Amino acid sequence: MRGQSQRVPGKNRRPLGGRPLFHHILGTLTAVPDIGTVVVNSDDPGLLDDVQAAFPGIVPQNRPVALSAPDTPMNAVLMDAVARLPDADGLILQTHATSPFLSAGTITAGIAALRAAWPGYDSLMAVTRRQIRLWDDRGRPLNHDPDRLLPTQDLAPVFEENSCLYLFTAETLRTRANRIGARPLLWATPTLDSLDIDDEDDFVLAEALCGHKRRAGPGLAE
Repeated sequence: MRGQSQRVPGKNRRPLGGRPLFHHILGTLTAVPDIGTVVVNSDDPGLLDDVQAAFPGIVPQNRPVALSAPDTPMNAVLMDAVARLPDADGLILQTHATSPFLSAGTITAGIAALRAAWPGYDSLMAVTRRQIRLWDDRGRPLNHDPDRLLPTQDLAPVFEENSCLYLFTAETLRTRANRIGARPLLWATPTLDSLDIDDEDDFVLAEALCGHKRRAGPGLAE
């Protein structure tokens, strides 16, 4: 969890629906029975203090300065973070504060799906299933024939890595230097769960979704 964001200053602390952004995902993670320990890795000691104040059971982990640059690959951060955990057996789940609507039910279902598919699949990444017409930057069709306009629902699906959920083991991370294993299970997450806050427009959408959830009442999971 970065202390600063290039596109949205102070993003992880910014209020969303009346609470700091990071409160949403941490509240969800602590409510999932299948999750034992929640670790927050950050380059911002003040943010880690805020995390501990709001969620005393969460384990804070300082990110080394050498891994704090905006262009640092997440796999490098994960390798360092996991290497410092005293007990990293079993599945490791990674998510981001910028996925505030990822639900406990979706997380639980993803864990169950990978366990059921193991060892045929060695990791899981959340994806968004798309059936849309894609083009490259030279105006060439990537996944359809413009002379044969099939309805989009008849196109072969493509899958967008949406970054809201990853599951892997410490062994996979060590041997591949990657959170995605050699045989990843593509786990299609619900559209509303998958909203990732990356820029100001995303925050506008997120606030609108929070308002919708409040109006819908407790029957619509956060």
